[in-house]
Amino acid sequence: MADSLWLTAMITEFKMPKMGESITEATIINWLKSVGDYVEAEETIVEVATDKVDNDVPSPVSGVITEIRFQKDDVVEVGTVLALIDSEAGSGKLEDVSKKEQTKVEVSSTTQNQQPTTENRKLTTNPNAFISPLIISIAQKENLSIEELQTIPGSGVEGRLQKSDVFNYLKNRKYPIQSKPTTDNRQPATFPKPKINFIEGKDRIVEMDRMRKMIADHMVYSKQTSPHVTSYIEVDVTNLVNWRNANKDKFQEKHNEKLTFTPVFVQAVAKAIVDFPMINVSVDEKNIIVHNDINIGMATALPSGNLIVPVVKNANEKDLVALAKDVNSLAEASRNNQLKPEQIQGSTFTISNVGTFGSLMGTPIINQPEVAILALGIIKKRPEVIETENGDEIAIRSMMYLSLSFDHRVVDGFLGGSFLRKVGDYLEQFDTNTTI
Repeated sequence: MADSLWLTAMITEFKMPKMGESITEATIINWLKSVGDYVEAEETIVEVATDKVDNDVPSPVSGVITEIRFQKDDVVEVGTVLALIDSEAGSGKLEDVSKKEQTKVEVSSTTQNQQPTTENRKLTTNPNAFISPLIISIAQKENLSIEELQTIPGSGVEGRLQKSDVFNYLKNRKYPIQSKPTTDNRQPATFPKPKINFIEGKDRIVEMDRMRKMIADHMVYSKQTSPHVTSYIEVDVTNLVNWRNANKDKFQEKHNEKLTFTPVFVQAVAKAIVDFPMINVSVDEKNIIVHNDINIGMATALPSGNLIVPVVKNANEKDLVALAKDVNSLAEASRNNQLKPEQIQGSTFTISNVGTFGSLMGTPIINQPEVAILALGIIKKRPEVIETENGDEIAIRSMMYLSLSFDHRVVDGFLGGSFLRKVGDYLEQFDTNTTI
């Protein structure tokens, strides 16, 4: 007998919601309810993850859950039905619901976790398409290189690579990547994985949480994708430091906002990007995508020790007060784990204030798909030789290092160095007459 599904008007489809313009799928972290449980409208049913943000998804109606179609760790496309809810059922178990004559549900186990088949979706191959951290994790476990992974046709929206695509490819894989024929007679180099000494009773094992795994995968992917080059300069920010010290209390009183150095850094970077727009790009195979919007990501440490990058949108269009408000609100939302998906999307350039932790300088890893990232070191007072009307003199100055890591595929030393110097110039030449 063919499997069938009859639904009356009382059954509500609970779908994966849209959580951002560029988000097409999310990973199920945990179901808070089970089949047969009663839920209230707006009560959280499931926790899902998109990139680095976890989201609680509430029920659209009150009723009893009659079916759950996906399980923990499943990657589900936006708009896909996650569960069915009987919105007319009372606060009882599923046995009570089945007694209602209005509802007839007959679902076989073979259809409960059924996902759209690839026959109905266009298969494309895009070597530069976004690869989710989940896919990268699978590739690492199966010993798939990024290059090999990028040859697999994707069946998702706009050719996105799905978990099922990778598993189907592995079933028909001709040879593992290590045994791929070489162009000469040399044997492929092998290096044994170093042994980790674990002392029972002294050492302990801490499993990576989901966010740390995603960060690790993203960092490895970035290093494999972009040939990194890092340039350094030293800047004198004495005038900026003096201005900020003289105005931070007034700023707090007038705008009820803290005046940190970060909005000044964001402003200087945004100005420099206007001067050098080819630093504000992404690479798409053999094409360079030049972004019109200047959206500055701020690498932010979380209380858990993990990292997240909230984004100041259209930074070049905002004055210092507006930037300070954006920076402070994003930092506060990060600390309280209240960032929305759209607040961590769309960055075109990233800064990382390593000086916050006392570091003189850093060699940051590019935040893909961007092509450059700026690290800002600690501001330290020290004696410096300066030129004055009376000649060279030694004075106490506030100095800091800036380091720019850039993608050498599209950013050469001239562009990278010129952009970095321009950022330094804007900081050194900060207008101390700036009003608040």
